[in-house]
Amino acid sequence: MGSRLFIMVLFGSALILFGLGSFEQAYVMAGPVIAEVPSQADNEEIRQLEVTVILERKYLDGEISEERVAETILSMEDFWAKYDNWTLVNMDEGLVVFRQDVDDISPLLKANGYFGLTNDGLLTIFNGRPEQSNIIQSFFQIDLGKLESVKREELKKGIQIKTKDQYQKVLEAYKPYTKQDSLQK
Repeated sequence: MGSRLFIMVLFGSALILFGLGSFEQAYVMAGPVIAEVPSQADNEEIRQLEVTVILERKYLDGEISEERVAETILSMEDFWAKYDNWTLVNMDEGLVVFRQDVDDISPLLKANGYFGLTNDGLLTIFNGRPEQSNIIQSFFQIDLGKLESVKREELKKGIQIKTKDQYQKVLEAYKPYTKQDSLQK
């Protein structure tokens, strides 16, 4: 019983450190997640805590990738240290969700992303060329009257995106053509 209390106090302290509330709230949250671990003095086998960890990566283009990892936790301290660079988003019975903001565009965009225009003039990123109409993300309304014919043709064909720098340059290049009443993201 002493080992279980120690783990719950350690887990509760970690929850408080992550800003999830008081020790009482941490105890309530930790309750269903913590498995009872007998002390080694009892000469019993140590039970392991098994959880599913979901790692969400949020990219500049709004895309969120998700990776599921099965974790066997022997030490809460080691567990929290392993995910030190992640933000705790949610914790339920047997499930822990972490998120990390990635300062880059998503692998999907790098592989097959194109800037283009929708039929109603929204600057948009497509999965594939714009004529395929598989929209990933829309940005702002372009004033087609102000847009030069060369730039309109570029967008009609699609401007492929391979890097974060290119992504940002295209957005900046087309911002001056934003319609005044357009909602910007």
